[in-house]
Amino acid sequence: MSNLRDKLGRPTFGMNVYSGAPAVVEIAGKWGLDFVFIDAEHTALGLDLPMERMILAARLAGVSPLVRVPDSDPVGLRKALELGAEGVIIPQVHNAAQMRAIVQATKFPPLGRRGGDSSVRSAGYGGPDFDWAAYAEQSNRETLLVPMAESPEFFAEIDAILDVPGIDAVHFGPADYALSCGIPVDYSMRHPQVRSAMRQLVEKCHARNIRVMLPCFPADPAQVAELLAEGGDMLLVGNDMAFLHQGCRNAAMLAAQVRGGQE
Repeated sequence: MSNLRDKLGRPTFGMNVYSGAPAVVEIAGKWGLDFVFIDAEHTALGLDLPMERMILAARLAGVSPLVRVPDSDPVGLRKALELGAEGVIIPQVHNAAQMRAIVQATKFPPLGRRGGDSSVRSAGYGGPDFDWAAYAEQSNRETLLVPMAESPEFFAEIDAILDVPGIDAVHFGPADYALSCGIPVDYSMRHPQVRSAMRQLVEKCHARNIRVMLPCFPADPAQVAELLAEGGDMLLVGNDMAFLHQGCRNAAMLAAQVRGGQE
């Protein structure tokens, strides 16, 4: 199984998965992507058997599964990790107290107060040679925590939030940030206020050795180069719904050409 933490010293690339189809995750792994961003915030996926299949597909394909949980509820955070997610992406983080609670819920003592059970995938189901101390230490070391910066409240308290120990990366959410500021949504982040927030996030994260995850739209070489130059570390280079739209659009164009030629 690929370990995303070991790759964070160089640019890494992933994709959003909204469909809940394990095949999408397997295909992403076969094409050599570093991680999949499996969404349980805006989709029908929960932290249940369908999510388990998504994580198992990632393990099979050798691509790191990151799960965007619905919210910062401690039970959901713990369940995502126990299912085998390599890390959690947490939406709507607004203040340092919330961030500290997230760390408490996802790290075992002495770093946090995460509840434990050995009968889960992340613990190898308590199988041969299971050791609580080793399991807790490994989980604390390897679990990735990725809060989302997607509100004016986050940026108003950015230093206090980023100073909370345990953050590995921050995902910038330009859509929700723009919506909450009352400005046009643009995933290319060219609006001056959005670009300024992105640059502030990069500067403050890198000063603390925290990585920055950014959506890359359009997903083309020029945009990749631009975002890497801006300091992006983890780029999301598309999503399964967009790829499906692209394929259907091409099919519809071909059909229209054939129909037009028959008239």
